[in-house]
Amino acid sequence: MGEAFGLHTFGNDLNLMTYVDVANVACGFHSGDPEAMAETVREAAARGVKIGAHPGLPDLVGFGRREMKLTAQEVENLLTYQVGALTGFLRAAEVPLNHIKPHGSLYGMLARDPELMTAAAAVAARFEVPFYGLAGTEHQKVCESQGVPFVGELYVDLNYGPGGELLIQRRPEPTDPQAAAERVRRVLQEGVVEAVDGTLLTIAFESICVHSDAPNSVQVAAAVRDVLDGAPRAAS
Repeated sequence: MGEAFGLHTFGNDLNLMTYVDVANVACGFHSGDPEAMAETVREAAARGVKIGAHPGLPDLVGFGRREMKLTAQEVENLLTYQVGALTGFLRAAEVPLNHIKPHGSLYGMLARDPELMTAAAAVAARFEVPFYGLAGTEHQKVCESQGVPFVGELYVDLNYGPGGELLIQRRPEPTDPQAAAERVRRVLQEGVVEAVDGTLLTIAFESICVHSDAPNSVQVAAAVRDVLDGAPRAAS
């Protein structure tokens, strides 16, 4: 959430806050600015939604979805800078930082590269918060080796490749809310998620992610919430 810049806004933040427990707030590099961060923190705090940092690559034009060549020190500094900025707004609102979850291509880079992920884990340890990521990847392996709490995620609006990798889209597309709900229902009942080629994947997770910038993200979140709550709930 908070993926805005100046007069330009993306996502459905206020409506989504009806259905989510935790918000990942953009910290200014792939999107977001001081006004957006302050407003998002204020609105989430007022609704009792926990707030995590969503730092990304310094690429406003590409929305953080184009990979960059970075050293481990650069990754650590990028994360420290962005998480520190959000933490300032959280302190002003008197709410704690809940976690760190990198955005877009940075998320994917850290999932594959243990050296870069070690730098990211050091930042999570410094801020004393869990790291949200993809189970079975360097996200989890490095966090466990460094003693950093790890929270595995399930994605309902991105597809998985046969190796369990996320297929990142440059532009968000609508997701069938019922397909998203069925993915959650199936993984809860059968313990598997179907990849694009039909491979059945076992994905460990404690959190379910819905992206805010897809056209019908509110309906997707509502459908997933219905599965989790076991009761119908209308989307805005």
